[in-house]
Amino acid sequence: MNTATSTFAIRWINFLTMFLAIAVIGFGVWMSTHHDGCRKALTIPVLGLGAVIFLISIIGFIGALKNNSIMLWIYLILLCIVLVAILVFTVLAFIITNNGSGHNVTGLRYKEYQLQDYSSWFLKQLNNTDNWKHLKSCLVKSDDCNNLSKKYKTLKQFKSAKLSPIEAGCCRPPSDCGYPVVNASFYDLSFRPISSNKDCRLYKNTKAVKCYNCDSCKAGVAQYMKTEWRVVAIFNVFLFVVLSIIYFVGCCARRNAASSRSKV
Repeated sequence: MNTATSTFAIRWINFLTMFLAIAVIGFGVWMSTHHDGCRKALTIPVLGLGAVIFLISIIGFIGALKNNSIMLWIYLILLCIVLVAILVFTVLAFIITNNGSGHNVTGLRYKEYQLQDYSSWFLKQLNNTDNWKHLKSCLVKSDDCNNLSKKYKTLKQFKSAKLSPIEAGCCRPPSDCGYPVVNASFYDLSFRPISSNKDCRLYKNTKAVKCYNCDSCKAGVAQYMKTEWRVVAIFNVFLFVVLSIIYFVGCCARRNAASSRSKV
């Protein structure tokens, strides 16, 4: 790749990625104002990623514009660090999300989840008292359980519903408890549970209690986190390939910039 082609390509690639970075930062700001406390945890990483992309893009753009080999060296070093970080995170994400899946229950359209099925990392995070206290407070305030009776006005609708992992694990007792369903937010707890599952004793119809202290709720959150992490990991594979191509073009631009400077 000759000097003109490589510098032109890296210049415009980074010009476009600057707009991408601004979009990522804007998305992070939107998340901070529209999501509850649970999902705000993602705000700082999103804003940080946008800021890093923006910084690297500026350095790459100016380095290619000025044909400055030093700035292109800095650009390549930073880009290499980002590539290594993405690779490490992606591998860890696939390892962490490798375990855990739902269990089919006869008569239900959705699955139920068991905490012990998930990786030790998830278990450590969710069994941490402080972490779960924060997550539980978010779940109590969220619409996941509070809106079930509005979404499913009849018992027939609720029994045929396809609940999310959090709704299935946190808003209702496990099916093996055998509690008769009165409506989407109320169970007949006068019935003696047929299972020794400790979650059966922890469930209450109260909005602030539900099954938020249950292992089934933690398992539902683990499944939600697993899905989110897996989506991010797959996106990172795509991002790694794109950035690797940009890194190759940047190497050509840096080499050509150094060659042209040496001839002067």
